[in-house]
Amino acid sequence: MTYQWNFQPVFDNWWALAVGVSGTLKLFVVCLIVGMSLGLFVALGRRSAIRPVRWASTLFVEFFRNTPVLVQILWFYYALPILMPIEIGPFTAAVLGISLNSAAYSAEIFRGGIQSIEPGQWEAAKAIGMSAQQSLRRIILPQAIRRILPALTNRGVEIFKMSTLASVVAYVELLQQGKLVASLNFNPLEVYTVIAIIFLCILYPIVRVTYAMERRMARSD
Repeated sequence: MTYQWNFQPVFDNWWALAVGVSGTLKLFVVCLIVGMSLGLFVALGRRSAIRPVRWASTLFVEFFRNTPVLVQILWFYYALPILMPIEIGPFTAAVLGISLNSAAYSAEIFRGGIQSIEPGQWEAAKAIGMSAQQSLRRIILPQAIRRILPALTNRGVEIFKMSTLASVVAYVELLQQGKLVASLNFNPLEVYTVIAIIFLCILYPIVRVTYAMERRMARSD
C-alpha cells in the first residue's frame, strides 16, 4: 500500500510552526550567549593559580560533560523547585540545562585555544609591562578565538539542535509545535519532514560558512 503524502494540513497550520521557530530562536540566542560567556570564565578558572577555583571549574566541566543534557533539563524543571522555594518555568529550565551543558564543552574549547598560543607571547607581553589580564585580553584571546572559531560555530550548531530537548518540559519551540500539529491532523510523517527541512535550511548555511572559515584559516596558516 502506497502512502499518500499530504502536506496541506501542515501548510494550513504554518502559524503554529512559525511560533515554534520563534521560540527555538529565542532559546538558541539566550543559550548561546550564556553558554559561551560562562564557558570562557570556566576555562579561565581551570587555568587559575588558585587551587579551589581550579578544582571547582574542573568539577563543573566533568559533571556537565558526563551527564545527559536531557536529564539536566528535567532536573532543573522538576527537582530544583523541590529543593529551593523558587518556580522554574519551561524556558528557564531549558536555558539552565542547555547553557550549563554547553558551557562545559565551550570551556574545553576555550582552554585548548588559549593553550595553543606559544608561551613566548605571554613572556613578550610581560616584558613590555602588561599584566596577565591585559596580556590575555589584548594578545592571547584574540588569537585563540581566531583559532577556535570553527569549533565554537559547531558548538552553536549543537546548541540549536539541542533546543528540541526543551519540548520535554513543554516549552513552545519548533518540535513541541510540530507535535501539536501532528496530533491535530494525524500526519506525523509530513510534520516531522517539514521540521527537518526547516532545521536544514537554518543550519546548512551556518555549516557551509564554518567550512569556508576552516579552509581560509588553513590557507593563512
